[in-house]
Amino acid sequence: METEVVIVGGGPAGIAVSAGLNHLSIPNIVLEKEDCYAPLWKKWAYDRLKLHIGKQYCELPLMPHPGSAPTFLSKDEFIAYLDAYVARFGVRPLCGKSVESASFDAGRGVWTVTARDVATGEEGTYVSRFLVVATGENSEGVVPEVPGLGSFPGDVLHSGRYKSGDKYAGKRVLVVGSGNSGMEIAFDLCNHGAKTAISIRGPFHVVSKEIVYLGMALGRYISLQLVDALALLLCKLQYGDLSEFGIVRPAEGPFALKAKTGRSPVIDVGTVGKIKSGEIEVMKVVSKVKGDEVTFADGRTRSFDAIIFATGYKSMARKWLKACTRSTHLSLHHSVTESFENSIDLLPSWLINLFSLFC
Repeated sequence: METEVVIVGGGPAGIAVSAGLNHLSIPNIVLEKEDCYAPLWKKWAYDRLKLHIGKQYCELPLMPHPGSAPTFLSKDEFIAYLDAYVARFGVRPLCGKSVESASFDAGRGVWTVTARDVATGEEGTYVSRFLVVATGENSEGVVPEVPGLGSFPGDVLHSGRYKSGDKYAGKRVLVVGSGNSGMEIAFDLCNHGAKTAISIRGPFHVVSKEIVYLGMALGRYISLQLVDALALLLCKLQYGDLSEFGIVRPAEGPFALKAKTGRSPVIDVGTVGKIKSGEIEVMKVVSKVKGDEVTFADGRTRSFDAIIFATGYKSMARKWLKACTRSTHLSLHHSVTESFENSIDLLPSWLINLFSLFC
């Protein structure tokens, strides 16, 4: 099958690119390996998930959220927005198509993408002038190697497969990882009656969603240094010194750190209060596991019924995206820029630069 653009990934980024191309009447195909678009939202997101940043920062091109929508959308509200977006712009992802390889033929100036039908196992070929990789960084959950983990008799799962704390009421649960997912899952488990502990590896910033909202607004007008100074002052007033509870802040401010490294601060949903009250126990890094007993870096041990790893994700695109030369990359970048230069304001700003991630 031939088209102008093949888009791999039917998450928000993929459907946004397709919508922009449809708006310009540029033929495109979206390939999504799961059985629905936006699968992270529709299938894997935990029940209590809510957007932690304002709706104006979470909208897709050409379709702002309505004024009646709340500032911070729930999971169901954001899914409804995605459904309306797909319907409005005629985005029709081909679901159940797992991309096996994608290579560029410099002589013909085309990409050849091979995708396997998940249900039948049959392979199909898609040929296009342009390829957009929109699989994101959350393709596959990362579980670190922990000595003895295989001997653990209870549930072991990645946060990407966590839905609710219902089944863990009264059980001893360890959450490994203190990013946004880990902290929120620990809070959810505690609210469902689980005896919850969280393993924290290193320094991180914890802020409220209101502080993030204010910082993002002020960042348009004043320096990040001033934004950080204000944010840290507000954090100190709201949370006090958290180091005595096992939470240490980095030397660099939350917004400067985000701009420099891409690492987001943790947005508190109530977890800090549970830690302060002793309802959630803070532990050091996991050293080893023996049966149901977990040993931590400071020598302490605890027994658990379940371990949930909120330890991040990795992109799988490099497994199927064949290497291209620097000259190919420059040719692609020039062609994409030339094709869209008159309509760039209608498309996601990163569309013309996607190839630089892999070439």
